[in-house]
Amino acid sequence: MKRLKSSLLFAALTMGCSIGMANDVDVKTFRYAGPFELSQPVLVDSVDAQQKAFSAESLLNTPLNLDLAQQGRVINGGKLPISSAQYALNLLQFNIQNASYCTLGVELKGLKHYQVYVDNKVVSPSSITLLPQTHSVVIKYLSQKDSIYTPSLKVTNAGDGVKVNADTRRTLTLGDIQNGLQYYRLGLSANGRFLITNYYDVKDGGYTRYMWRLTDLKTGNIMRQTDEAMSWIPGTNRFYITRKGAKGRDLIAVDPLTGQEQALASGVGEGTITLAPNGEYLILATSQEGPREDADIYEITQPEDRIPGWRTRWNLSLVDLKTGLAQPLTFGYHNVSLEDISADGRYILYMVSRSRLEKRPTTVSSLYKLDVKTMQVTCVAHDEGFLSEARFSPDASALVVKGTAEAFNSVGKNVPEGSTPNGYDYQLFLLNVANKAVTPITKTFNPSIENFSWNPRDGQIYFTALDKDMQKLFRFNPKTNKFTRFDVPEDYVTRLAFAHNAPVAVWYGESASNSDRLYTLNLDNGKSTLLEDLSKQKLKDVDLGTCTPWNFISSRGDTISGRCFLPPYFDPNKKYPMVVYYYGGCSPVSVYFESRYPLHLYAAQGYVVYLINPSGAAGFGQAHASRHVNTAGKGVAEDIIEGTKAFLQAHPYVDPKRVGCIGASYGGFMTQYLQTQTDIFAAAISHAGISDHTSYWGEGYWGYSYSEVSMANSYPWTRKDLYVDQSPLFNADKIHTPLLFLHGNADTNVPIGESIQMFTALKLLGRPTAFVVVNGENHSIVDYNKRIKWQNTIFAWFARYLQNNPSWWQALYPDKQL
Repeated sequence: MKRLKSSLLFAALTMGCSIGMANDVDVKTFRYAGPFELSQPVLVDSVDAQQKAFSAESLLNTPLNLDLAQQGRVINGGKLPISSAQYALNLLQFNIQNASYCTLGVELKGLKHYQVYVDNKVVSPSSITLLPQTHSVVIKYLSQKDSIYTPSLKVTNAGDGVKVNADTRRTLTLGDIQNGLQYYRLGLSANGRFLITNYYDVKDGGYTRYMWRLTDLKTGNIMRQTDEAMSWIPGTNRFYITRKGAKGRDLIAVDPLTGQEQALASGVGEGTITLAPNGEYLILATSQEGPREDADIYEITQPEDRIPGWRTRWNLSLVDLKTGLAQPLTFGYHNVSLEDISADGRYILYMVSRSRLEKRPTTVSSLYKLDVKTMQVTCVAHDEGFLSEARFSPDASALVVKGTAEAFNSVGKNVPEGSTPNGYDYQLFLLNVANKAVTPITKTFNPSIENFSWNPRDGQIYFTALDKDMQKLFRFNPKTNKFTRFDVPEDYVTRLAFAHNAPVAVWYGESASNSDRLYTLNLDNGKSTLLEDLSKQKLKDVDLGTCTPWNFISSRGDTISGRCFLPPYFDPNKKYPMVVYYYGGCSPVSVYFESRYPLHLYAAQGYVVYLINPSGAAGFGQAHASRHVNTAGKGVAEDIIEGTKAFLQAHPYVDPKRVGCIGASYGGFMTQYLQTQTDIFAAAISHAGISDHTSYWGEGYWGYSYSEVSMANSYPWTRKDLYVDQSPLFNADKIHTPLLFLHGNADTNVPIGESIQMFTALKLLGRPTAFVVVNGENHSIVDYNKRIKWQNTIFAWFARYLQNNPSWWQALYPDKQL
């Protein structure tokens, strides 16, 4: 009897849009566009190439822009407009907004020749399967001269969660995230008047076009738009483009006002080009392949030798722009990277890195200052660990160096006794070239450094930094040792560019609830002025829920940062399911709109979303960040569990029995580990998660090197308590939560075996689980169409367990008798 009841319940769940009774919804209000007049074609023959006679109905296949329907006028039922043309196409449009995955129909009476489109795709009106979102339904019909049409239109088999309207407003979709125009790079002329903006535009299906635009900021005029890459010649008001020449690449200098072109260099070989500020030469970074092995059987010399291209080595050459002479600057088998060129062009700064596997850190680097006129080399830093990159001061007498707190003999270290700094919590240091003295700049500065530059005009250091869950813009004055945080109107400053000779910069960024916006920045008064708002067009007519900070005090006395995302059209009197999202590793989850896990999109599916940044993440100060090291989930899990319970207590509109969680990479490990520690989650998803710290340590391309951060000075043979006891695989019997594993089978960061072994363990234990493989994808799912399928898999799993609707999952992954 129980089995029969279960079968009946499952049947009820899989019918319609929700558990509620299916019903019909009359469509009385819609938008009308037309008539679009057509004439019967000249009948050259009695039949076409397929031997079919002409029929008026075939005119329905005449292409017409269906988006015109959205611009039509609103009609409240009754008679449709009459056309005096022999034939005409007409468009009716309305929206279906469904809260759940469902299958319904559109029934139309009173029209003879018509087609039904949903989201610009023609469908069979009797059975339309809809993902949970707002869908545009367009009926294209053919009218004849002076005919009167009074249609009757209804949506059939609609569940309780289905709404019909003719509004232009809608909810967020994955297409809004993937498609549209976005910024890539920026550049300002030396005088600050001209701006080069590099965009990329993504269309349905993933087609991507890159373009460059030149704008006169004084007049606002667009002076040039092209698919040719444009870059400024340093310190000048001219830009250059690169074209394929007879003997290599030709660099062409262009005057932005006149468009006049002048040869800058010709026959430049392959490699990365960096022009010198004095305009006399360029530095060319070129690669050389290392020894090749037999493709059938080959030796791996060290762990990184598994990585394709690891044996390729880079060196530098100087190309004289007058003569074309390409003078080799460095030679050898160690990798060389160009860090900077001095403002006067006299010196270059380069870094040489080498492996040192027997001691942490396993990579050490040396910094060299090279006089390009005399070829005299000065070693500024030798075999230093924990370095990232460096830049010259305007007079080249000092360097600003980015590294971790352990760089330069831990002079910038500021963590409790016995703790190890987080290797992803980056600091800045001043290094005197003459006496090698190092001064830590950010030792007591909590945000974690990202991008930085030393402005030659005012001698100050500008940088972006992770500031809790945001990325903000700062300035440091080396003379006064004073930090200034710019009051910018976005949560996340993505990229910044300066004018060489003017107090102006340009930057773009986004926030939790909007996409890219472009601004100018007055460096004297700190004021940002909006130049362009890509988000306005990208999110036109989209209704988002709110996003607000929500922090709590943990049992350890820490303030744990979080965010609350609410669904659009939120009703505090309803009970909502909730999704908890986290990373839990070395870095915070920053609140920018265009993420791989767009939380507003989850909210649009009807979930309250709780984003939590547990202890251990960079951007909250060195002490906070150091808690990631040698914990393997301890402390972090407690923060997430405590935070979830506190959130539930503070928000009665969340159903505590319908809470799910999701994380990726280290966050995927946290998903698995959490299920061994608590039963508060009704469903869980691990994407590319670590299940066994020992196997990840040895097999992932960066397993042991990431463990230099997360398990500093700890190894599988010295810390079984971390590598084994804290691994979910060795605690699989404690897991009872339905757990979905997602993994790309080309993942070289966290190999797919991490999911395979955990999935196998749960299957042997008889626990609810599923495993979905994304073919050909690496650690992140970047293929346009595969990302859609991957995202739908996530939503279907949560719908199954958090919304009591397994129909979506069954449609994607039907039961198989094997």
